[in-house]
Amino acid sequence: MNQRAMIAATAASLMSLALVATPAVAQEKEKCFGIAKAGQNDCANIFGTHSCAGQSKVDMDKSEWKYVAKGTCKDMKGLTQEEAKKLKS
Repeated sequence: MNQRAMIAATAASLMSLALVATPAVAQEKEKCFGIAKAGQNDCANIFGTHSCAGQSKVDMDKSEWKYVAKGTCKDMKGLTQEEAKKLKS
């Protein structure tokens, strides 16, 4: 096998590995509301008053969230999305 073919085969295997690994990582995380410090939220808040990470203004705002390892949110005294919506409605 020549060097060009070996490089192509290596690149193809790395790309396929990345595609297979990504869904598994996503399944191991969950959104946890009410645990983010000001400026440390992961994305838009629950009510859409901002749409970007890092824009929370208050520590532990119940409408802001961070990704945490699945199953650890309750240990951190966090809320599910449904619980957070009920508090603000």
